[in-house]
Amino acid sequence: MKFEHVIAINDPDNRLVAELTRDQVWLGLLYRAEDPRPFLPGLDACTILERTEDSLVRALHFGQVVIHDQVFLEPFEAVTFESGATPQHAGGSLRISIEEPEPNALILRFVYRTTLPESESDPDGAYAGFVKSAYHSSDLDTVRVIRDIVESAQTH
Repeated sequence: MKFEHVIAINDPDNRLVAELTRDQVWLGLLYRAEDPRPFLPGLDACTILERTEDSLVRALHFGQVVIHDQVFLEPFEAVTFESGATPQHAGGSLRISIEEPEPNALILRFVYRTTLPESESDPDGAYAGFVKSAYHSSDLDTVRVIRDIVESAQTH
């Protein structure tokens, strides 16, 4: 299954929401790569197993289940999370890219690729709508957590 959507970070027409800079959004995405616990409910721990200039290999601990993934960093542009399929986890990838369709109108584009079938006639395909809704909700939370991180950094 492939699923893609965007979430506005800055809306020049809505002054009630504080504007974030590309740097602030990038730092929030880096935080998600380094310590994803605030972004992933149920995650007990994240261990960085390997680190290079532009990637991380992580072990994500959800109770007894451990999921290994790799994170690819494209500074100030995008973060890609990739995990292989296991008996406990369907595997797939998530790419979050920072886009600026017009000055100061930042958006995050979320692109998911999973091993789930898209066809609703497939027994597992019936879950596609639920999964897409859960992803969208999680991505809204990601933006909220990034805003919380930025706000906390500004008050300290």
